[in-house]
Amino acid sequence: MKPIETETLLAAQNRRYATKQFDPARKIDAATWSALEQTLVLSPSSFGLQPWKFVVITNQATKDALVPHSWGQRQVADASHVVVFAVKHPLSAGDVRRHVERTAEVQGTPIEKLAGFEKVVVGFLDKPPYPLDQREWSTRQVYIALGNFMTSAALLAVDTCPMEGLDPAGYDKVLNLEGSGYFTVAACPAGYRAEGDKYAAAPKVRFAHNDVLVHLS
Repeated sequence: MKPIETETLLAAQNRRYATKQFDPARKIDAATWSALEQTLVLSPSSFGLQPWKFVVITNQATKDALVPHSWGQRQVADASHVVVFAVKHPLSAGDVRRHVERTAEVQGTPIEKLAGFEKVVVGFLDKPPYPLDQREWSTRQVYIALGNFMTSAALLAVDTCPMEGLDPAGYDKVLNLEGSGYFTVAACPAGYRAEGDKYAAAPKVRFAHNDVLVHLS
């Protein structure tokens, strides 16, 4: 594939912002949304375990029901789509086996050749080499997917707003996640900014390049 121009990447990053007001009349077209869903599926994770579920919401009644559990933030109601990022917990040897079986299927690898990999991953989860809160570890994987989704959306000129300002238990109830083994971590409304969103044109406030980057020789 041909790489995109550096100017295109930086223009998308500079245009991107945490959208405060979406235009409820503008919807993401099917082809664009399909591509964004694929970026979620293709997101990387430690060991490739994918300890997550992405709940996509377009139903207006459901989006409206999430507002009271989002500290009153209207983005979840007005955006075209809302993605809720949920983490699977706890992870078990069965989850590792599922990943190994999928790997064998997709890559055409005899499953016995993956036995060593499976043993390593199961051992990591069972007796990690450092103090590990498994749910927190899985949550960090989910944030990789969130970042990947936001960057991909920016490159397609789709606006997003990452949200931790929500009640996870309330989301779990609305989305029928209770008892499923999955728990809400964050949400990300996606769509198109409203013309009246005053924050859209505000300059980005970032520390100077040399304040945050260190080059070691």
